[in-house]
Amino acid sequence: MPLNIPDSLLERVVIVGAGFGGFTLAKRLVKSKFQVVLLDKNNYHQFQPLFYQVAMSGLEPSSICFPLRKNFHNIPDFFVRNATVEKIDLDGKKLFTNNGILKYDRLVLAQGAMTNYYRNAQFEANTISLKSISEALNLRNRILEDLESAIMMKGGEDISSLLRIIIIGGGPTGVEVAGALAELKKHILPLDYPDLDVQKMEIYLIQGDSRLLPTMSFKSSQRALKDLEKLGVKVILRQFVKEIHSDSLILSDNSVLEAKKIIWAAGVRPSQIDGLPENVYHKNGKIVVDRFHQVIGLSSIYSIGDTAHMLTEKYPQGLPQVAPVALQQAKHLSRYLKGKTQKPFEYFDKGQLATIGRNKAVLDIGKFHAGGIFAWFSWLFVHIYYLIGVRNKIIVLFNWFWSYLFYDQALRLIIKPIIRQSNSKEPL
Repeated sequence: MPLNIPDSLLERVVIVGAGFGGFTLAKRLVKSKFQVVLLDKNNYHQFQPLFYQVAMSGLEPSSICFPLRKNFHNIPDFFVRNATVEKIDLDGKKLFTNNGILKYDRLVLAQGAMTNYYRNAQFEANTISLKSISEALNLRNRILEDLESAIMMKGGEDISSLLRIIIIGGGPTGVEVAGALAELKKHILPLDYPDLDVQKMEIYLIQGDSRLLPTMSFKSSQRALKDLEKLGVKVILRQFVKEIHSDSLILSDNSVLEAKKIIWAAGVRPSQIDGLPENVYHKNGKIVVDRFHQVIGLSSIYSIGDTAHMLTEKYPQGLPQVAPVALQQAKHLSRYLKGKTQKPFEYFDKGQLATIGRNKAVLDIGKFHAGGIFAWFSWLFVHIYYLIGVRNKIIVLFNWFWSYLFYDQALRLIIKPIIRQSNSKEPL
């Protein structure tokens, strides 16, 4: 069954994935010499850097998501389809999806990355990841549900495992989640739960490396560690996780930590699609591309963002898996496809940011390093700038402003979908 895309005299470009790279490329190819088809399993673009704020009840999901079709109203020869690509037929230039078959003339793979559990089913089954808006809402529900359960328990009962939260991974996501939880504990929970001893809530951040934020400068790593410890986060460095169970984990030194909520923020891996030859993949799982984003050895197929492995003189080990890389690659590829440039891609690093909490953040731009309120305001500006949609920018800015003034947000809601089960005893 086809995906119901009308035939056209224009060359068809199919973009798989509506993340930073795919969405930006699609916007830049509208009203071009191509028929453009944007495929994604969701009908919205997700602003991944702020997932953790949804999980911490700081932002509502709709404020960091943007409907794909809304950005492409009345655009001729442009189509959005909800579909998951399952296989590529290189000879027939076809995509097999869960909703049908689609032919392409040029194909761009921008499906992004997924949580990396390092092939450990136990880790996957017993942790909470944070790679989608649905997972962010799940984490929010889990935190609030355990608080409600803890307040119901009788005096003398041990509620530590309900209140304790463990975060595995000391990259930007882990650091930002830990900081947000610490501020939630300090400013919000004492007001919401005055009859609960929230000081029993413990937040652990476990990092296998010798320092936090290993891709940032040593100065920024030390600043982040100092700020988190001031907020009461218990940071454990140079320890790996050996086992994870439903209510506990075991570290490499055989110490045991009990917790009902274990958040996995220990890395990502590129999403892969069947049908590509094995020799196009690097050992890290990414698709090897040249400086014009074309997959090595394959004509008319390109890859950008987290799925692409591109080597440059400045980055002989490959480009970092960050949003600015995907955005810049999308802009360059759009110009290349339109015939407006023949210059090879060069990534311009605008710096790295990570926030720890109110007035606490770290910033690296080349050899320049900053922390504190300047870095924090820089982080706010960058995230507002890259959010899609004027409405979303206004809502997020207002939420942050309100939270800054009053230490509060009214988004601590447990919302679950209704799952109805048929009753065979009922008459038809």
